[in-house]
Amino acid sequence: MGTVVDDAASVEFHAFFDRHYAELSRLAHLLTGEADAADDLAADALLALWNRWDRVRAADHPVAYARGVVANLARTRIRSAVRERRRIALFWSQREEKTENPDIAGVVDVRSALRRLPFRKRACVVLRHAFDLSEKDTALALGVSVGTVKSQTSKGMAELQKLLGGDGAPLKVPAMVRTGEASASGRDR
Repeated sequence: MGTVVDDAASVEFHAFFDRHYAELSRLAHLLTGEADAADDLAADALLALWNRWDRVRAADHPVAYARGVVANLARTRIRSAVRERRRIALFWSQREEKTENPDIAGVVDVRSALRRLPFRKRACVVLRHAFDLSEKDTALALGVSVGTVKSQTSKGMAELQKLLGGDGAPLKVPAMVRTGEASASGRDR
């Protein structure tokens, strides 16, 4: 059962949402450089605004407040991504191991398939299988639980199996993927 005040606040918020959602999404995109994350950040910001709508609507400049919330959420997202990449970099091997008669095509296929995995699954698969880290060490590096490492690694390997057209046999990571030879650049998701 809603009151007249609640209904008026709801109507006012919906009008604010309709007027400013696209602008807030564009701001999030420009701040993070991630088109996929922009809509989520704008939605998260508007949810935070709705939870404090009485205070926001009483503010002198509600749109400025909304932009500040988007900026703070974008900053948090960027910092989180940087921390995650730093954790991964801690385990990056600086030494190169040479492989005789490398399977270049296999390496390119595996790396291409890895780039198609979401970042967390990719990180778990790479740390567990290419760097031979234990589940506990992988969890520590990524700042997640051991259970998350287990599930993300399992799901990641299953997706790789599908992407590589596997026949059900266990995947073997080519040596060149483990050692960093024949690098292929790819963007993180």
